[in-house]
Amino acid sequence: MAARRLWAPDRRDMIWINCNPQAGREMRDVHPLLVLSPKAFNERTGIVIGLPMTTAAFNETNPFAVKVASPRGKASYILGHQPKSFDWRIRQAKPHPWRQIPEDIFALACETLNQIINIGG
Repeated sequence: MAARRLWAPDRRDMIWINCNPQAGREMRDVHPLLVLSPKAFNERTGIVIGLPMTTAAFNETNPFAVKVASPRGKASYILGHQPKSFDWRIRQAKPHPWRQIPEDIFALACETLNQIINIGG
């Protein structure tokens, strides 16, 4: 009998992750995270790299926040200025009900991050 393959987050996935402990202006508690790193990396290292999301309305004017329409009508924001890496296994990450972010929103989030860190530029 073949062993059941365990879940691991993949690029473009939305996951729930516990951001605690936090310090200063970092996010705390459980938040959605848009996964930037590929599944092969995430599985091998146990680390996930991503951008956190929030529903905090003050991000409406944040030039580094990408607005995402929610099925429930409340806006969410991908925070392009707060890339994070977490041990997703220890923090007990779980799939988010949205499953994946649309490709165009993912590309915009990556562009927003690249405006700050300018990889390859």
